[in-house]
Amino acid sequence: MAEVYRDGLGIPHLRAADVGDLAEAQGEVTARDRGWQIEVDRLRAAGRLSELSGAAGVAWDVFARRARLDDTARRALEGTDAETRAFVTRYAVGVRRGMSAIGAGATEFAALDAHFGDERPLEPWEDHDPLGVLHVAHALFSTFPVMLWREHVAATLGDAWVDVFAGYGDGGDETLPTSGSNAWALHGSRTASGLPLLAGDPHRIFELPGVYQQVRLACDEFDVVGLAFPGVPGAPHFGHTGDAAWGVTNAMAHGVDLFRERLRRVPGGVQALGPDGWRDVDVERSVIRVRGGDPVDVEAIETERGTVVTELRADGDELVGWSVRMPARTNADLGAGALLGLLRARSAGDVVTAFGRWVDPVNRVLAADRDGEVLAATVGVTPDRPRPERRLPLRAEAVAAVADRAGTRPLEVTDVAVDANERPGRPEIDLGWAYSSSHRADRIRVLLEELQPGSVDDFGPVWSDTASGSAIALLQFLPRGPLPPRAAAVRDALWEWDGRMDAASVSGGMFAAWRAALVRRVAAHPALAALHTPHGYGAVFDPWLGITGQVAAALTRLLAHPALRDDVEPLAAAALDDATDADEWGATHRLLPVHVLADVRGTVDPGAGLDVPLSGDGDTVRCTGSTPGVTDRSWRGSVARWAWDLADRENSLWSVPFGAAGDPASPHFADQLSAWAEVRPARVVTDWSRLRPDAPTGAV
Repeated sequence: MAEVYRDGLGIPHLRAADVGDLAEAQGEVTARDRGWQIEVDRLRAAGRLSELSGAAGVAWDVFARRARLDDTARRALEGTDAETRAFVTRYAVGVRRGMSAIGAGATEFAALDAHFGDERPLEPWEDHDPLGVLHVAHALFSTFPVMLWREHVAATLGDAWVDVFAGYGDGGDETLPTSGSNAWALHGSRTASGLPLLAGDPHRIFELPGVYQQVRLACDEFDVVGLAFPGVPGAPHFGHTGDAAWGVTNAMAHGVDLFRERLRRVPGGVQALGPDGWRDVDVERSVIRVRGGDPVDVEAIETERGTVVTELRADGDELVGWSVRMPARTNADLGAGALLGLLRARSAGDVVTAFGRWVDPVNRVLAADRDGEVLAATVGVTPDRPRPERRLPLRAEAVAAVADRAGTRPLEVTDVAVDANERPGRPEIDLGWAYSSSHRADRIRVLLEELQPGSVDDFGPVWSDTASGSAIALLQFLPRGPLPPRAAAVRDALWEWDGRMDAASVSGGMFAAWRAALVRRVAAHPALAALHTPHGYGAVFDPWLGITGQVAAALTRLLAHPALRDDVEPLAAAALDDATDADEWGATHRLLPVHVLADVRGTVDPGAGLDVPLSGDGDTVRCTGSTPGVTDRSWRGSVARWAWDLADRENSLWSVPFGAAGDPASPHFADQLSAWAEVRPARVVTDWSRLRPDAPTGAV
């Protein structure tokens, strides 16, 4: 049994006698608050989402079964140490209790029952399900979908085009990144208190309910505030124990190997060609039960290298597919061993030591403590591949699997540290192939130098900065010759524009409209015609292989390419016509929350009324990414903001885009949205006397 308290935002504060009771309490309260969300993610891990949401879940379920996410979670729980296993298992016990009491009554379940005209009872959580949810959060949060894009480029346009499309800022170009996060640390020599400050914001899809859950976890061993993954115990990415604090960004590392597999069917099974010849593979066949639809058969193939996650293609008498070797599956380890160590951390060194058991994705960590130490480390497991072997999928018959390497030695920070997914300056942590543009990292450093922030209250202008990283590079392609009056007016306005993507900026709206029109024209250019050949990898990979979005990400490189260079001026001039009626940026750049019900026709999307106007863009520090040429709606960006004060934890700040509750009827479903959109994070409350008691956990 544990005590439950709430602050004014409905954020749960849990207090238990010991770690086991606390794990149960976190699971139970998460099920109360986020029952719909965690059940969806549990079903995603099991490849059973279609049983709940119908045809909308099929593409994901096929991938999940091919990748064997659920089996990996089972193995990981069995293979971890006894204390971690008990921690995860007790969390699942709490989820079962919370789902039975409240979580199963979420309105979304009833909405789907009404939509399909049947009733689908929920099944109790299994002990390994929290690790399945952890795996789901990261299964596609790696480089292999982008490597499939590079493979598609090489196959359709030729190998020379791979570097054109896959730079994402590598080599100095300012491009639109496809993922990101920000984090920075100030040594105590830079702060008013004399102790360190950490801050940042992770960038992910704007899932509804939100991907992170603000929570406080207290027992006889520790008292931690942090951001949890609903469905997973602890607070693995961002936390403050009172004595130590941490935050992460994605290291953009080559975290998995991708192999092009040659396969053949033989009597009794399937074989794959590896460096040592043809070998039998493991094949599992299953049936996806699709609510309201026909069942779908799935063949899940696993070679000596990894699970085949794509559709198979005929190639003469053989088949071709692409397998992924995930260290998490190879080593039966999802990094759960880090969860308790982080909660118990009392120093920056403890944080780094705990993260020594982290696996996937590879992250850069900033950690600090009340003794004033600040450390920067890269954590997680990667295949030990030289840089050239990270560019494209490897040929399974020619390249053998390699050993994994885990983490790097931390670096002591004595002034300022900034991480924003850029190529690192230290060769030993350059573990990727392509990185995001350095614009966000450079801009944060400039702002920290200009602002000289002494406390977390001074970080607002950093989080909210809207200076575009790609505007200057793109504006050089504006036509300089005579134009019709209205097009000339747009061009002249863009020449005078300050490059800030503010919601109220008409010039920012003109730039976005011109850019979108230019992207569409470039995507339709004859030089890129072959790229529109269907990729054939499977529907789940469509977001990474959308031609228009990838053209937007590499637009400056494409405009400078010899195959398009002679057509750039007429393309740019024609695109200006589409921007003559542009409104202010916020008129079209509005929040697009992603909810499962949005894909189920005939149901009500709980996020439909949350389309607030947003400042920022995909390449600004204030990340609110859209897909130029497809939509101005923002579907990816800062899914939380956090600032940890090591001098006084109650000076710390945090916010999320929506709220603490997952129930659309709750007053805390989206009560943080306005403050988040205005970059006004709330103060962390840790004084128990300022909290209101809620129903305790453990009641029968």
